[in-house]
Amino acid sequence: MKKIEYKRAVSRREFLQTTAFTAAAVSIIPGHVLGLNGATPPSEKVRIAGIGIGGQGGHDIRQLASQEIVALCDVDWNKASGIFNEYPKAKRYKDYRKMLDEMDKDIDAVVIGTPDHTHAPASIAAIRRKKHVYCEKPLTHSVYEAKWVADEARKYGVATQMGNQGQASEDTYRLCEMIQAGSIGKIKEIHVWTDRPSNGLFNEYWPQGVNRPKDTPAVPEGLDWDLWIGPAPMRPYHPAYHPFVWRGWWDFGTGALGDIGCHSFAPIFRAVNLTGHYPKTVHAVSTRVNEETFPLGSIVEWQFDSFGSNPPIKVYWYDGGLRPFRPDIVPEGAAMHDNGRLIVGEEGLILNSTIFDEKRRNEVGEIPKTLERSPGHYQEFIDACKDPKKPARMNFDQAGPLAQVVLMGNVALRVGLREELTRIRLHWDQSQFKFTNSDEANQYIHRPYRKGWEL
Repeated sequence: MKKIEYKRAVSRREFLQTTAFTAAAVSIIPGHVLGLNGATPPSEKVRIAGIGIGGQGGHDIRQLASQEIVALCDVDWNKASGIFNEYPKAKRYKDYRKMLDEMDKDIDAVVIGTPDHTHAPASIAAIRRKKHVYCEKPLTHSVYEAKWVADEARKYGVATQMGNQGQASEDTYRLCEMIQAGSIGKIKEIHVWTDRPSNGLFNEYWPQGVNRPKDTPAVPEGLDWDLWIGPAPMRPYHPAYHPFVWRGWWDFGTGALGDIGCHSFAPIFRAVNLTGHYPKTVHAVSTRVNEETFPLGSIVEWQFDSFGSNPPIKVYWYDGGLRPFRPDIVPEGAAMHDNGRLIVGEEGLILNSTIFDEKRRNEVGEIPKTLERSPGHYQEFIDACKDPKKPARMNFDQAGPLAQVVLMGNVALRVGLREELTRIRLHWDQSQFKFTNSDEANQYIHRPYRKGWEL
């Protein structure tokens, strides 16, 4: 923290009055306000380092620009040149491990925007140095990592937030208020869909359903390919992987479900109080899939047992342009959209943000605003870094269980389970942290790290 520069001399009377006031204040002001117990005082700026800042991570850094950006790390300095130039005082790195070693005492928090396969290793490395962590969705690459990262954050007592910006939106709060007001009764089914990896009918965000390229072009100048591969199995560089299009590859990404699932499920899970509950079964069907990339389109089903006053709930995911059929009570003309949600209750349904049918909508009337709103997704993280009594709403205790559920869906899409899942559903036991009826599925809960990247 910078020293205060006084503009004039202080009289003896002023000094004694100030000292007395300060002594009294210290006795009643909570420790976190003074920066005790590891908290950052509100008067200080959080010293932030970015890891993977050439894409979404750079956007995250810009949203936190009110704080002090002290270091920036990216394996591709060409891709990251824009954000580097915006923060010329920030020290530059390619290897986040070196950055954390060299700047340990100068960093309070890290922002992680790397490809999915590096999320957990980077998060764990920072957490174990007691750094606060903001990590982009879907938090991790594997089911095990999602639990592991949340457990480590809790153990080391750091502030956390997953990059799920929509969780702080007015739409999320209104959905929670609609469902919690009983507007459609008890929830029975949840349907969520996206056009990704497609982009509308004729374009795509990234390719899936393809095999590994055979040519081996030269690694572009400025890119450290070994660091980009990180904990994943080594393979030659190819522009089919970097930048951005890594999402569709099993070794690096988590497909459309990992990309959009946490965004779309988070508000519904919060509204239904489903976060922290785990499915009893997971099942999936898809178009052609292989060992390299996710399928072009898929449907995943999770079945949850009843809990509290909630009946059993079925959750469905659709991607690649697939979506549920239009319910009979939704009139023609009401758009389902390429990306959407359908929440089915015992007394009606919500399509996106509209209650159906019209009779039920009129019966419910205007639903009051009852929930305290967010100060903003990124502000939540800043506040959590400064005050441990103000956890961010998508902290890892919330994000970890959500990511586990989402990533279980990807396990069910593996090509090695294609034939087996024509005969069974996968049965999950959270206490044992495994599928109880498929050893084949359990091998996909976690993955070995490449030598040199073990944690």
